[in-house]
Amino acid sequence: MTDEITYASATELAARVRKRELSAREVVRAHLERIERVNSQVNAIVTLDGEGAMAAARVADERLAQGHEPGPLHGLPIAFKDTHLTRGMRTTHGSPLFADHVPDEDELLVERVQAAGAIRIGKTNVPEFAAGSHTFNPVFGVTRNPYDLTRSAGGSSGGAAAALAAGLQPIADGSDMGGSLRNPASFCNVVGLRPTPGRVPCHPAADPWDTLAVAGPMGRTVADAALLLSVMAGPDPRCPISLDTPGAAFRVPLEAELRGLRVAWTPDLGGRVPVDPEVTAVLEPQLRVFEELGCRVSEDCPDLDGAEDVFRTRRAQLFAQGLGEVLDAHPGALKPSLVWNIEEGRKLTGADLRRATAAHARIQLAATDFFSRYDVLLAPVSQVVPFDVEAEYPAVVAGREQHTYLDWMRSAYFVTVLGTPALSVPAGFTPGGLPVGLQVVAAPRAELTALRAAYAYEAATGHGLRRPPLPHS
Repeated sequence: MTDEITYASATELAARVRKRELSAREVVRAHLERIERVNSQVNAIVTLDGEGAMAAARVADERLAQGHEPGPLHGLPIAFKDTHLTRGMRTTHGSPLFADHVPDEDELLVERVQAAGAIRIGKTNVPEFAAGSHTFNPVFGVTRNPYDLTRSAGGSSGGAAAALAAGLQPIADGSDMGGSLRNPASFCNVVGLRPTPGRVPCHPAADPWDTLAVAGPMGRTVADAALLLSVMAGPDPRCPISLDTPGAAFRVPLEAELRGLRVAWTPDLGGRVPVDPEVTAVLEPQLRVFEELGCRVSEDCPDLDGAEDVFRTRRAQLFAQGLGEVLDAHPGALKPSLVWNIEEGRKLTGADLRRATAAHARIQLAATDFFSRYDVLLAPVSQVVPFDVEAEYPAVVAGREQHTYLDWMRSAYFVTVLGTPALSVPAGFTPGGLPVGLQVVAAPRAELTALRAAYAYEAATGHGLRRPPLPHS
């Protein structure tokens, strides 16, 4: 009964709790039992408050019995990413400097998810200060991939993705600058959506005008990710780039007729990135699925010339702004790749920033033109399959040496520069059983288009139904 609950979809669980076929206590207890059995193998959830979660579940059941209208996430357990502020529960950012940090406030995303009825059970693991797409840090160690414990779960939302895949929670929050929602979703055979900047408002934020870093939903199904997005999205006056569309706009049926959908496919972002043959071998046959669904598929790619400079420059600037003072106050306390990224930001000149801004504007204008001709773009999420958990990052991709911890992530962070929604959906497995995700990109603000295309593909293939071969303790 425990695994039947923990591997049910979030939409099914929410409906059953609302109908009082299951109680919130049963749902939370099942997940806590699953965490007890499995989490030590993957190290996905790093802070756990089972007693507090059960107390909150009792209150949730009592309110439902008293006739209170349940929220869309009523009774669903969630462990928040350990970079998101949680009142009264430690938020470490994966750093020894914050190992005992307990915020006195929830950030906006956490407020909204809990106000919708979700029950906080703990926090999920992250890389140090969420830097890099492999989840390890000096506080909690490394998160392992549920499909192969010798492999990376990705990052920076690696703990969130691994917890979903392992049945430890039905929904998960994440964030994404250069692939932090998409890469771990791809590695762990779940769904991760990077929304349009401003779709999910962030508060507090070091730079409220930033469009590189966004928060977004994760789930084991496209519908579950859409359900969580419906709670996370919506305007907030404290976020100057927040979009006006209410979150409820995403709480709609995703069934859609794809016949005639204009689909572009790029196996390597127009020759700009190397992709391991293992990835390409899984993804290229997926094009037939879209053709069988009635889509018109062509090979094409937006103009991404200059995307490398735009992303690296803006990222370095943000790291210098956000972590420069931490580095100065605690020399030697940050991992070398993080120090390198901060120092790269400190070297930037006004001319560098002007050049990146101009290129960013040109690329986003080109994206608008591209999506006037296509409805969605399909591409690899990651250039590699899940790599050795003991490595910081892949040293080689398709025979090409990778010099920094960012190099191998271009297939995700080039898409970041477009300013569009981008979703990772399970697309199959290598012969060795490693998951591969397909990146579904739509026009700016067209999350529903991406969700509907991914939903139809998911229904046609069922790749996301394959569960990890986790041994039980």
